[in-house]
Amino acid sequence: MGKVTGFLEFERQDEGYEAAETRKKHYKEFVVALSDDQAKIQGARCMDCGIPFCNNGCPVNNIIPDWNDLVYKQKWREAIDVLHSTNNFPEFTGRICPAPCEAACTLGINAAPVGIKSIEHAIIDKAWESGWVVPQPAAVKTGKKIAVVGSGPAGLAAAQQLARVGHSVTVFEKRDRVGGLLRYGIPDFKLDKSIIDRRAKQLEGEGVVFKTSVYIGDADLPKGVGNDAKEKISPKQLIKDFDAVVITAGSEFPRDLPVPGRELEGVYYAMEFLPQQNKVNAGDKLKDQLTVGGKNVVVIGGGDTGSDCVGTSNRQGAASILQIELMPKPPVQENKSLTWPYWPNKLRTSSSHDEGCNREWSVTTKEFKGENGKLKSMVIANVEWAKDEKTGQFKMSEVAGSEREIPAEAVFLAMGFVNPVAGLLDAFGVEKDARGNAKATTDGEGCYATNVAKVFAAGDTRRGQSLVVWAIREGRQAAREIDAFLMGASVLPR
Repeated sequence: MGKVTGFLEFERQDEGYEAAETRKKHYKEFVVALSDDQAKIQGARCMDCGIPFCNNGCPVNNIIPDWNDLVYKQKWREAIDVLHSTNNFPEFTGRICPAPCEAACTLGINAAPVGIKSIEHAIIDKAWESGWVVPQPAAVKTGKKIAVVGSGPAGLAAAQQLARVGHSVTVFEKRDRVGGLLRYGIPDFKLDKSIIDRRAKQLEGEGVVFKTSVYIGDADLPKGVGNDAKEKISPKQLIKDFDAVVITAGSEFPRDLPVPGRELEGVYYAMEFLPQQNKVNAGDKLKDQLTVGGKNVVVIGGGDTGSDCVGTSNRQGAASILQIELMPKPPVQENKSLTWPYWPNKLRTSSSHDEGCNREWSVTTKEFKGENGKLKSMVIANVEWAKDEKTGQFKMSEVAGSEREIPAEAVFLAMGFVNPVAGLLDAFGVEKDARGNAKATTDGEGCYATNVAKVFAAGDTRRGQSLVVWAIREGRQAAREIDAFLMGASVLPR
């Protein structure tokens, strides 16, 4: 422990932001990272708890007190080694993870928690700047071939772990660039895509082969927004050609809103909107790009995807932005005695909200209205939530007299994702759980293995819509199970 009384002496210092009016004019990252001295002070605030709850609050079980102490001592090279021992891609989590580790910080019981995420960000950025992140190819090849379906964080983590123990790994991606939703779901102002590219280059240096614009399935090549596939490979062929297959294709099937007028032009899924701007930022030429300049925008859904729609709409010059949420408004301050060390339900305001956005809670959508097939307005109403005395479940009812019509020329449905893309698991013959995800356990014998021989599943494909950090965890764990399946035992960490 670097500074025994650090948590008593120093206040939390968050990373800074470029001014809202300035950053709305571009799509570049705008976070001002901590300086070395600031990171040192944050590291000094770590209490080196007897039981570091932050370790378990973090899905990849980062050894947080250790690298906090190393940053306090300015031992940056040792800090990145400790960080990389549990997390393949801290530059992703250090930027876009909501930091459940901080919710579990012991100091957070009665003070501001340690800025764990900002320290992680500082460590990995310094590592890249210093040239410490280099390919680590395996010294000996096993002769085993593994196919990874999907190049999001789960697929990348699995691929890197498997390549480093000597397997030949090929990653198949239906889009034209690797990264999954890191690439085409998260706006550039939150995650610059060059950060994905440099990791992909490292993986290639370790022997990983990326094949983009390749669709894995039995159906015809998909058409429409979000599909760049030019080649199709059947799952049967994949299983035949490889010694193991791991499906890490995410959970991309969005939740719909079947109300009158849903078919109008102007009502879109969030993932019809966000990827287009990312492709344009990457230099692609798009015909009829979906833009909202000068329009009244309504975002339905209060999560991160909705926030990303808000930030992108602001940059495109929307006339107004309203974000509505069906659930009640969360408390500004959580009851820590009831929630700690778990993730609390509390009001969260993102940098996109700060750029300009009205927000309303307990609002339901009743109808979309339009003229000549184009959206012009929508009908909404307030709802009340009350517990059913018999079942104990909360039920909603419309507030009498609250129905109203509001202008809306663009509506984005950002209500979450239900399950993997239709047909993918069926094409492999993989059994599904009750929610439509790949059925596979994470403990006991045969972890991450599906009912189909040689086929494994991890990340959102298996657990459903979740966080990037959970995807990395599952990719790492699945890699260990695949290695053990092929070799009889594994030296990979779980």
